[in-house]
Amino acid sequence: MKVQVLADAEAVAREGARFVAELARVAAAERGCVTLALSGGETPWKMLRALSAEDVPWDKVHIFQVDERIAPDGDPLRNLTHLHDSLLANLELSPNQVHAMPVQQDDLDAAATRYASDLATIAGSPPVLDLVHLGLGSDGHSASLVPGDPVLQVGDRDVAVTGDYQGTRRMTLTYPLINRARQILWLATGESKAPMLSRLYHGDPDIPAGRVRANRATLLADGAAARLLKAT
Repeated sequence: MKVQVLADAEAVAREGARFVAELARVAAAERGCVTLALSGGETPWKMLRALSAEDVPWDKVHIFQVDERIAPDGDPLRNLTHLHDSLLANLELSPNQVHAMPVQQDDLDAAATRYASDLATIAGSPPVLDLVHLGLGSDGHSASLVPGDPVLQVGDRDVAVTGDYQGTRRMTLTYPLINRARQILWLATGESKAPMLSRLYHGDPDIPAGRVRANRATLLADGAAARLLKAT
């Protein structure tokens, strides 16, 4: 895992935007298509606002979600709500470039299967995404791969639906898809992330985040989140 420690959350967001923009330019030149899976979170939303001003071949970009709460459209807890406000509202993308998780369907398992099919249509079979952007929870979760959930054991599906977590169920990308990605980008800011960031860096399989492949991963963190790495 490549690690870069920056001054603060704003600097992490700006560097994240530059990282994604450069990756998108390379992917567009090499393959003619750019596939990004994006997570939510305060620093990621800052990154996406900065990304909207970067030089990106947006006409070649397909945006997917890493995870999403089972909640109505427009719900303030939905990642899609913030994705729209921070990035999509500033761009002119066609509807077929933005692939929202279908979390309002009655049959959520069937909806997860359809989302996996959408991924395969754009990113190959099995789908290989150019970038999966991940955050890190203070309990060691990433995406909606949370401690103790049966989805952690899923090895034969690229998208699945979790049990209840913090009051809602989620739809999430699973380890097989995440670990096939060409690049993983982690963003971590704030002192509360420091203990789990250290465990992530050392590949601790006892936390969900620690089971994500590290050999294609870049970690951008502020000094507070990375404070325990200085001793390693």
